[in-house]
Amino acid sequence: QVQVVESGGGLVQAGGSLRLSCAASGNIFSINVMGWYRQAPGKARELVGTITSDGSTNYADSVKGRFTISRDNAKNAVYLQMNSLKPEDTAVYYCTYRCRLGVYWGQGTQVTVSS
Repeated sequence: QVQVVESGGGLVQAGGSLRLSCAASGNIFSINVMGWYRQAPGKARELVGTITSDGSTNYADSVKGRFTISRDNAKNAVYLQMNSLKPEDTAVYYCTYRCRLGVYWGQGTQVTVSS
C-alpha cells in the first residue's frame, strides 16, 4: 500500500502564488509517476500535470506557463508551484502516485482564488 498526503492549500488573491506539497510513503517503487489533478465545484476532475521519476513533465494547456511541477525523489515528494493564479483555478487539488501496483490518491487540499 501507498499513502499520499497533500499540504499547502489555502486562500489567495488573483495573480498570487501558492505552492502545494505532496509526500508518498509505504511501498514505494523507484519507477513511478506523480501528479496533480483538480476538481472544481460541479465539474469533472481534470489533470493538472504529471512528473515521472526521471523528471519528465506534462501539463494541461490551462496551466502551462503558470504552474510548475517538481519532485524530490529522496523524499518521495512532489510539488506544485502555482503562479499567476486565476479564480478559475479554484478547486480541490489531489496528488497522485502511480506505480506498477496501481494509482493512489491523496485526500485533496482546497485552493481558493479570490477575484
